[in-house]
Amino acid sequence: MPRIWKPSVTVAAIIEQDGKFLLIEEETSEGVRINQPAGHLDPHESLEQAVIRETLEETAHDFTPTALVGMYMSRYTSRRTGEEVTYLRFTFCGVPGQRHERPLDEGILRTMWLTRDELAACRDQHRSPLVLQCVDEYLAGRRAPLELLHTHASVFKEVVSN
Repeated sequence: MPRIWKPSVTVAAIIEQDGKFLLIEEETSEGVRINQPAGHLDPHESLEQAVIRETLEETAHDFTPTALVGMYMSRYTSRRTGEEVTYLRFTFCGVPGQRHERPLDEGILRTMWLTRDELAACRDQHRSPLVLQCVDEYLAGRRAPLELLHTHASVFKEVVSN
C-alpha cells in the first residue's frame, strides 16, 4: 500500500511592540535556535486557535491575531530520518495581551524582544529562513484579512463518520 503524503501544518505569530519583535529561543535537534512563537496545528482547532495557544505556551503572553501575513510551504530532507518533510506555515500578526506567570513550553529557553536589525544580525541562529522573511513581509505591510480563513469542523465530522 502506498504511503499517504501528509504535510505538517504550523502556525507562527509576529508580535511587534515599540519596534521590537517577541521571539523565543528554543532547543532543537539542530541546537539552540531563534524563532517566532510557533508550533503545530492540533486536532480540532482552527488556525487562529492554534496560534493563540502556541503563543501562550511558548511566551506566556496572550495573543490576538489581527491579520494573516503569509502562507508558506517549505520542503527539506530530515537529517534524522532521511525522509522529505513538507511544512505549511500560516504566519499571523497581532497584538500581545497580558503576560502570565506560568512556565514556558518544554524546550523553550527564554523569550526576547529584538529589533529587526538585531534579528538580522543573528540570522545563523534562526530556526528557518522564514523567521526574518516573515518579519520583513510584516514590515512591508503584507496583510490578508482573517476572513480568508474558514474552519468547517461540522462538515469534517460528517465526512469522517461516513
